[in-house]
Amino acid sequence: MLGVMYMVLAVLAGRELAGGFLFPEKTGSVRKENENFCWVFWPASLAFGTLVLTWMTYAVSYLAGAVFGSSRPLFYGNLVAMGCVLIWLGALYGMRFRRSQKPYGYKRLPGIKNPLEKTDPMASLLFLFLLIFLTWIMFYMFHIKNGVLYSGFTVYGDYAPHTAMMRSFSMGNNFPTQYPHYGGADVKYHFMFQFLAGNLEYLGIRMDFAYNLISVLFLLGFLMMLYALAARITGKRAAGVGTVVLFFFRSGTAFFLFAAEHFKAGDLWAALQENTAFIGYTPNENWGLWNFNVYLNQRHLALGMVVVCTAIWVYLDWLEWGDRHTEKGLRWLKERWFTKEAWISKDCGRAIAVGALMGLCAFWNGAAVIGGLLILMGFAVFSDSKIDYVLTALCAVVLTLCQTRFFIKESAMSFSFYWGFLAEDKSLIGVLWYLFLMSGIFFLGLGFVALFLKRRDRSLLMSFMFPVFFAFCISLTPDINVNHKYIMIAYAFVAIFWADAVTRLFKRGWVLKLGALAVVVCLISTGIYDFWVILRGNDEGHRVGVNMESSLTKWMGENLDSKDLVLTPEYSMNEITMSGAMMYCGWPYYAWSAGYDTNYRASVAAEIYTAAEREAVRSLIKQEGITYIVFEEDMTFEQKECREDVIAGTYPLVYTSDNQRIRVYEVYED
Repeated sequence: MLGVMYMVLAVLAGRELAGGFLFPEKTGSVRKENENFCWVFWPASLAFGTLVLTWMTYAVSYLAGAVFGSSRPLFYGNLVAMGCVLIWLGALYGMRFRRSQKPYGYKRLPGIKNPLEKTDPMASLLFLFLLIFLTWIMFYMFHIKNGVLYSGFTVYGDYAPHTAMMRSFSMGNNFPTQYPHYGGADVKYHFMFQFLAGNLEYLGIRMDFAYNLISVLFLLGFLMMLYALAARITGKRAAGVGTVVLFFFRSGTAFFLFAAEHFKAGDLWAALQENTAFIGYTPNENWGLWNFNVYLNQRHLALGMVVVCTAIWVYLDWLEWGDRHTEKGLRWLKERWFTKEAWISKDCGRAIAVGALMGLCAFWNGAAVIGGLLILMGFAVFSDSKIDYVLTALCAVVLTLCQTRFFIKESAMSFSFYWGFLAEDKSLIGVLWYLFLMSGIFFLGLGFVALFLKRRDRSLLMSFMFPVFFAFCISLTPDINVNHKYIMIAYAFVAIFWADAVTRLFKRGWVLKLGALAVVVCLISTGIYDFWVILRGNDEGHRVGVNMESSLTKWMGENLDSKDLVLTPEYSMNEITMSGAMMYCGWPYYAWSAGYDTNYRASVAAEIYTAAEREAVRSLIKQEGITYIVFEEDMTFEQKECREDVIAGTYPLVYTSDNQRIRVYEVYED
């Protein structure tokens, strides 16, 4: 199958790129951590190869569709990109074969003949279990059965714009790229993960398989790297396992408050069993902002986290190199800032490679790039060779700005100071109380944990907290809720130190063992109940279904292209969004949170749907460039009753759905 071949080529190409640029021969620390290295090398290879191959595919497809007007841009994009990679790999392997070299595809690391030569058997079993589990949970949340696409209640809100974007490529010709829920404008939301899924569907993999395949691969890759980082930082495999557990089950006070509330009411057991909504006592916590549901609905975050892990793994060499200095206090700080060693480059080639990798990720997941750069900024404060950090940041920022200038016509984000994040009380005490209610002991307890850490580990912990500080101080979008991703990024890495602390306690006397058990209960109880809610809230009775064999979807896919702008009701996910059509005003929240002016379009759409005069309709339709109008039986728009008679008397009816509920009118000029 072409889609599978595409991903295999991505891995093979990524192996060459990662081996040549990210993990060269001089990586001294890998010699000490070789049994964990394979869990870093392969996910990094997958990410690097996927980014490069998919960007090549997009670039050629863009030229074919937007510049040369081809009706099959993805055909040429895949043909050229896959062909070039095949030729390159064939030439490379052929050259090595002639020289009697084994085609491993990377520079040999001292003491390591193959990244898989020395592995941790227990970790292998862990990741096999995670592969099975992640595959099951991804399909549990999003799958096609008997021609109907099912999405769970806790995730379909995010899947709506994502599936529309995927279909705009697999069924449409979305070049230049637009945002389907706000068509006719630029694209402000990172979309390349959806492009990859849409391209895999175009190559023959069914939509749910395509979306779930790459979701599983990147989330599993991230967990492999998180395990390897924990094992390298702490020197304990058990800490790696503990970090993975803490990743799935978040800390918080919500479960304890919920249990106490219903215990007093006398219905605790019934409430625990029957509840299907996320619990929370802080603003929007009941959205599932802090639990594993984030990785189920924001599928593209996992790839970004693989990139962040790669950057952290590489730059740990810099931090460990600087940690060799034995000075303490102000003298140590002086060595870090006011010496030649503090600034001179250690490996500018790797620094640029990391920056390029992060820059290529900007339109896959921008939050991960920002979070990763914030963590590296913390590394730079506490380590030598600061010029390398500057090179990485400069390369990442330049690539990001180039993409932003290309895709976004106006400002991509609005940078402003916003203290307190979602805390209702913006005082320092109020913010700290919010942080405690939201995460329990997880963040506030780090001050105590830090007392028992070595200097390097305290530097790491502080660096991992930089995205949290950013989330509580800076706003980049109209919706401050999106800052939760920075906290989630920090949470994943900070969990390493809690896992290490618990592991240490379990090795002590029975009193400390009981203390460790109490800490574990505090850290994972809310997350375990959240997971129960995920399962119950997305079962067969809590799913949204869309007919994938709809004649309406087929008709729109065959008769409309990306140049058409369709006026519709404020749809979230349905048969029309599955056609990849460009909607004038889809569900407003999606576009508003991405930075679009949805209020203006909503008011215009309401005027058109409620107008009593034909000329008023004609004038607005022409002004906005709308080419089709969708009317649904008994519809309202922004709580206003709509009139079909004026639209029907102005434009011809070109489609009626099988159940007669939906009608489509085509706009034409006399």
